[in-house]
Amino acid sequence: MNTAKNSISTKTQLIIGGVLLALMVVTRGNLFSHMADASWAIFFMVGFYLRGDSLKKLAFPLFFLAAFVIDLIVIDAQGGVHYCFTPSYPFLIPAYAAMWFAGSWFANKYQENARGLATFVASATAGVAVCFLISNAGFYLFAGKFEEMSVAQYASSVAQYLPGYMKTTAIYLGFAAIVHLLITHSPAANKEQAHS
Repeated sequence: MNTAKNSISTKTQLIIGGVLLALMVVTRGNLFSHMADASWAIFFMVGFYLRGDSLKKLAFPLFFLAAFVIDLIVIDAQGGVHYCFTPSYPFLIPAYAAMWFAGSWFANKYQENARGLATFVASATAGVAVCFLISNAGFYLFAGKFEEMSVAQYASSVAQYLPGYMKTTAIYLGFAAIVHLLITHSPAANKEQAHS
């Protein structure tokens, strides 16, 4: 089975990038309050799908910049103050990079079998765990809100949120995996592969 890098044309990668950017605007921008933020899953998918030579270098910085701009717009709309927007914000760069790296790593291991599914679950789970650890460590150290709280107390209080992040990311990535398989195994996709 070809890796994702070798099987997706640049045109298709750009279309996927546009869809992922729109999903980020909709969910991160709180355009629909009932939709959870898809950013962590999006950075995983950016690592998985946007892998062409020119896209590889630009995809992560462009998506992080988009996330930052969306945050600024939302914060401005809320009166210019937000609990999470602190000097710890730059820690989101390595945190989201962990999700991007997990998706990129999985793209090189991609297989459509039980082992591939296990690799997908493991890479997404590891990405979420590292992203959660980095973002929360940065928030603890630099947000200026936890001087009275020990590391153990802080870890205990934020650990309750990890399952929610795992669940949200799993839902978005599970949906994306189903769409991916439906599209790649459609008659049109099979016909295109036969001609290439």
